Amino acid sequence: MSDRPSVLVIDDESGILDTLRILLKNRGFEPKTAQGGKAGLAALKSGRWDIVLTDIRMPGVSGNDILEAAGAMDPELPVILMTAQATLQSAIQAVNEGAFYYIQKPFSNDELITILQRAAEQRSLKTENKQLKREIRQRDRSRWVEPIGGAKSFRDVLRLAQQVAPTESTVLILGESGTGKEVVARYIHELSQRSDGPFLSINCGALPESLLESELFGHVKGSFTGAERNKEGLFMAARTGTFFLDEIAETQPSTQVKLLRVLQEREALPVGGTEPVPVDVRIIAATNKDIEQEIKRGSFRSDLYYRLNVISLYLPPLRDRPDDIPLLAEAFLRRIGEHRGEPSKRLSPEALAVVGEYRWPGNVRELENALEHAIVLSPGETVEAAALPERVRTPKGDPLVSDRPVANPTLEAIERAYIMWVLQSENGNKSRAAEVLGIDPSTLYRKLARYDTDQA
Repeated sequence: MSDRPSVLVIDDESGILDTLRILLKNRGFEPKTAQGGKAGLAALKSGRWDIVLTDIRMPGVSGNDILEAAGAMDPELPVILMTAQATLQSAIQAVNEGAFYYIQKPFSNDELITILQRAAEQRSLKTENKQLKREIRQRDRSRWVEPIGGAKSFRDVLRLAQQVAPTESTVLILGESGTGKEVVARYIHELSQRSDGPFLSINCGALPESLLESELFGHVKGSFTGAERNKEGLFMAARTGTFFLDEIAETQPSTQVKLLRVLQEREALPVGGTEPVPVDVRIIAATNKDIEQEIKRGSFRSDLYYRLNVISLYLPPLRDRPDDIPLLAEAFLRRIGEHRGEPSKRLSPEALAVVGEYRWPGNVRELENALEHAIVLSPGETVEAAALPERVRTPKGDPLVSDRPVANPTLEAIERAYIMWVLQSENGNKSRAAEVLGIDPSTLYRKLARYDTDQA
């Protein structure tokens, strides 16, 4: 905050605005006036303010509307409400709704300046506190859990993640299922200026379209059957933090249009609502699909892709970084032991050789699941090769190489062949297959239905 705190003054009477502007400027503030609630709301959204001073009773957009919008944009922004018809009940209600102070007209100049100075001091202390926490976090790098891997291709990804983390740029993470896209997204969040805020995530392929939109954007009471009260969407719940949209390519065109609005306008429209809500989040998206191919097929909007693809990170599959397998295995054995309240187990040389030779189509997630399986079946301190899942000990030949119907199969054909292979490897267990594939069971059922197989 500068030496002269900025104050947005909102009232529908020009005479009051002129008086307050002169007063505040002479007392060390930097005032900006807006006549009427509608103009005040626009000024609130377009600028950065240390304090908001607003009348309550204004036609169209009231002071309470300004208070609500300010709270959505910045919960720590002090809002002072002015009114000529104050009651104890209305004052208590305003403070409970987040107002810094509730002052009754007419008021003395000294009374108002004292309140503004207190608001400025509180704002300054909170800003300094956040800055100190950020500096401590930046010094204490040991608190960050850096993704595990020593392969050059993976280290290059981490270096780029470290470069883009302090910025506000949108990031698109590409890679096969199970390669650790959410782990990298969390890493970017921890290194960012938004690390004090929340990290929220959603799998866009795990929910039907109507429910997904309600989760993302929220809804207003009565907008659909069962909407008995207003609900805040995840874009609003993640304010000041990071929102991770996994499986972004699974969204439907109507949802993509709304996501595009969030990226362009930094505001979201709740389901059934008429007034957009400001959005203050850093967006990271991820997909295991070839989005450019999806654009050609007409299932993904090119304008949304270009908005998301400001910075792209490609996570290599585990089979392309075999030297990282022992590192990951050791880390997973230690973590699983901690969760189970047991000493960390170790892989026997034979077991280590087996996990090193397996291709890991489910990548890091499949490795972790296989090790947890082996630990449960290993009573001693050492995990033997026999405790590993059968598919890891005796891998089958890759049907994508030996049984290709054409020389150059489509991406959809490859995806279908891989899904059917995993399903067969798991003896038809769809829940287990979905876990290995790194997708929600409902997504697997939809894909099987699209393939029109007997497994659906």
